[in-house]
Order: sequence, then structure tokens, then C-alpha cells
Amino acid sequence: MVQPKPAGRPKAGESPVEREEILSAALRAFARYGYAGVSVRTLQRELGVSHNLIRQRFGSKEGLWKAAVDWSFGSLVAELGALLDPTLEDPLDQLHHVIRRFVEFSAAHPELLALMNVEGASDTDRLDYIYEAYVARFFEPIGRLTDHLVSVGRIRPIPLRTLHFLIAHGGAAPFSLAPLARRFDPVDPLLQSQVRRHAQLVADLIIEGLRVRSA
Repeated sequence: MVQPKPAGRPKAGESPVEREEILSAALRAFARYGYAGVSVRTLQRELGVSHNLIRQRFGSKEGLWKAAVDWSFGSLVAELGALLDPTLEDPLDQLHHVIRRFVEFSAAHPELLALMNVEGASDTDRLDYIYEAYVARFFEPIGRLTDHLVSVGRIRPIPLRTLHFLIAHGGAAPFSLAPLARRFDPVDPLLQSQVRRHAQLVADLIIEGLRVRSA
């Protein structure tokens, strides 16, 4: 009679770990420790996979990093890029909507901003890759939207760089720096009610600060 296998974690090399699980763990590691601080060997051990599985699937640590970035930032661009449709609503309301949704998305994926804080501190090919493939790609239509709003006298001019840092590294910062945020207020900033309130307030403040008032 065949005895059933004991319950527990599969042995390394037998784990049915999914690609998304590997990429999620890799993204968290790169965001926390930086590229140089991540050991593929350690990551494989923590995932319970064979010592060469990651290299088989992704080729190298650089390949793993790029795959994690594509997987995570691709979802950001796909979700938020779809919001930019000038036929759907007033352009100023649309800008408010995009800002609010960006902040909410960042709350659900705080590791993205954490990774940008790490990669953005140094001039590297990795930063070039993220910026050209995703950051510029996402903010380019927002720049066109703000240019339009300036041209019709709805908002005052704002450099795209300033707008980016206000939204991403200002408005979304409490989620990647949650321990610091809790020093100001013990209520968890990642609670859904807190996220919605914060995102709305950030969007309101930016829009009202840009709005041109009628004389």
C-alpha cells in the first residue's frame, strides 16, 4: 500500500512555485535591499526552490530584476493609462481622478515607490530602463493633459518633474514609509478608509493649488 506523503513544504526543486510568486518576492527584496544587496541564492532558499531555478527561468539576477520590474510597473501603466481619455470627462476632473487613482494604486503596491527610492538615487542603466519604459510612458500623456489645461487657462504652469514628485514621492510616500507615517498618527495608513481619504485629499490639494481662479 502506498503511504500518503506527509504534509509540509515541498523540498527544494519540487516546489510548485508560480512565476508571480517569484517576481513578487524578488520585487520586495530589490525594493528593500537594493540590487547589490539581493542574493539570488538566498531568495531561492526563502522560496524553497532549487538552487538554479531562478537562473533557469530568468537567466541572471539582472534578468530577474527586469522581469520583476516589467511585471509590476507594467500593471501600473496598464491600469492608470486607461484613465486618460479626454472624451470621458472634464480635463481638470480627469487630472484629479488620475492623481487619486495613482495614490490608491501606490497604497496597494508600496514596493513600487520603495524600489524607485532605491533606484532613483543613482545613475544606472536600471534607472534608465524604469524611466524610459514606464515612468516617462505614464507621465507623457499627463504632461499633454496639463499643457492643454494651461493653454485654455484652467491651471497655472507646472513642470512635469514637480508634478511627478508631488504625486509619487509626496502623496504616495506614506505607504512605502508606513512606520514613519505611524509616528505622526498611529492609525495604519494602509487601511482602506485611510487610503481613500488620503488619496482624495492629495488630489484636492494639488488641483486646487493649480487651479486658475476667475477674476
